[in-house]
Amino acid sequence: MDAADLKPTPPPAAATAPCHQRPPAPVTPWSTGLFDCLDDKKNCVVTCLCPCITFGQVAEIVDRGATSSGASAALYMGIALLTGYEFQWVYSCLYRTKMRTQYGLQESPLPDCCVHFIFEPCAICQEYRELRNRGFVMEIGWQANMELQQQGRIGGAATVPPAVHAEGMTR
Repeated sequence: MDAADLKPTPPPAAATAPCHQRPPAPVTPWSTGLFDCLDDKKNCVVTCLCPCITFGQVAEIVDRGATSSGASAALYMGIALLTGYEFQWVYSCLYRTKMRTQYGLQESPLPDCCVHFIFEPCAICQEYRELRNRGFVMEIGWQANMELQQQGRIGGAATVPPAVHAEGMTR
């Protein structure tokens, strides 16, 4: 036996990966298309006339109640007024990205920033429909949705993001 035989062999690459790294979450399609606004005419009209209302409702649910719909709507409108309706899409785009991450949604048909820059009302309507289709009652906010869930009046699937499948991990 010589010195070369005493050197430890390095572990396989998979075994050296830090255990805190997770595989990417499964990516699922949106429940409705970007241009399916006319499937919900009431929300389409509200969003076209005053997008801050719909955006505020979406933001409250995505933030899980940390920010009220009124505060989010006011900030959206404030940015719009201060910038001459030029940059409010940047603020709403951040929520689309956050929502996609929470629910494992595809970044489609374009990157989030492009969707909000070009199709702002359609993007907000799509986000609203997605949350509604996941079981949220959009008009009542986060806290009331949680109370309904605790009472068993709405399913728990609305508040639970999709499970992350950790293949190969045993702990």
